[in-house]
Amino acid sequence: MVDDLHIGLGHVAATALSANKDTTMALQIDTDLCPVYAPFFGAMGCTAAIALTCIGAAYGTAKSGVGVSAMAVLRPDMMMKCVIPVVMAGIIGIYGLVVSVLISGGLTSPMPLYTGFIQLGAGLSVGLAGLAAGFAIGIVGDAGVRGAAQQPRLYVGMILILIFAEVLGLYGLIVALILNTGATVSYDCILK
Repeated sequence: MVDDLHIGLGHVAATALSANKDTTMALQIDTDLCPVYAPFFGAMGCTAAIALTCIGAAYGTAKSGVGVSAMAVLRPDMMMKCVIPVVMAGIIGIYGLVVSVLISGGLTSPMPLYTGFIQLGAGLSVGLAGLAAGFAIGIVGDAGVRGAAQQPRLYVGMILILIFAEVLGLYGLIVALILNTGATVSYDCILK
């Protein structure tokens, strides 16, 4: 049984729920604090997290892979040693996957708008940081493995630069995790 009630601040839908012959009333509030479109922002954060980090990882993998392929023609003995940029670029996508799964676990149908915005911010922070890290890893990996093929002493320097590029994505992951833990508020969109 669904009764629609109009209250001063917004629309309240009263839903009668029956469980084990007991009838309880749950009120779902549709106000400025809990609009029906609030989960959209959380879903966009989830999408941004996985999509942007995977774009960065794909670019880094492709750009580094081109450098590894060109280097392998000159020095096939260094092939396995110089695959590290490709592996590091692939790790960026995992950061987005972790945040995307956490955000999707927090999506509910009636949710505060604050939570949706925080989830969007978390997804964008890891997504954009992962995109930048993937670009940096791809460019450094391409030039680094080509240089290491000609001068093997450049290998250690390339690895250090790759670590600094990878940590950019890690910063985005840390910020996203901190934001996502603050996404839950004490305000509930369902009155009981």
